[in-house]
Amino acid sequence: MANGWNPYAALPGGLRRQLGIAGVAAVLLVWFGLSASGWISANKLPSPVSVVKALAYLTWSDGKSLLFDATLWSVGRVAAAGVLVVMIGVPLGIFMGASPKLNALLSPLIDPFRSAPVVALLPILVMWLGIGETMKVTFLFLGAVVYLVPMVRDAIQAVPQSYWTGARDLGATPWECIRHAVVPIAMPRIADAIIVSVSVMWTYITVAEYVNAKVGLGQLIQNARRFSAMDQVFAGIAVIIALALITYQLMRAVKARLYPWETQA
Repeated sequence: MANGWNPYAALPGGLRRQLGIAGVAAVLLVWFGLSASGWISANKLPSPVSVVKALAYLTWSDGKSLLFDATLWSVGRVAAAGVLVVMIGVPLGIFMGASPKLNALLSPLIDPFRSAPVVALLPILVMWLGIGETMKVTFLFLGAVVYLVPMVRDAIQAVPQSYWTGARDLGATPWECIRHAVVPIAMPRIADAIIVSVSVMWTYITVAEYVNAKVGLGQLIQNARRFSAMDQVFAGIAVIIALALITYQLMRAVKARLYPWETQA
């Protein structure tokens, strides 16, 4: 039991997989039980079997795959917004972390949005940008960048000052100290910030695709909801969760490859 409360103890890979499978199996059993009990109607909670059948229908029906097309569009929107988030959010966060004056200037404009309902910006974006792809990508970008910038800034500020001082003692300019001493040390935490920000975008994808989306997982879910096809709604949600998990694991793998000295959870 003592080892069970040690955050530094590493679990064997086999045990970790077994516990993960056990957790998923427990949720599925509870789901099966609730849907079979009749306490909750199928219109509100379809059975896992119904969801699997709906997933098969969406995957291939009448010579086409609604799910494949929707997934491609949603992945494309998240990818486009993700590129913008990294290109803009990472440099801005580094500049804020490196410059106390710039941080004091911009923090009051950025930090509050981490707690603000970004969904409330959707009507404004529709008025400013219309209802096309630009609005959707911009909404995803805003929803993620307000998390990324403060986390990158904090990653820079968390680097011990000794690295900056040591570089200065060797004759580096202040910016060279930031670029060659501070940023490399902060990169693993910056990578974690990018992973979190991309994951956040998957939580907003259904909202982004709510307005005038002809194709997408959010649009697929909205159409299914209008026709009370809850099995398809659950299937769409399951696909989004799966894509978010795959994206997370891929980014974690890339981080482990780039920064192998980091302790992997």
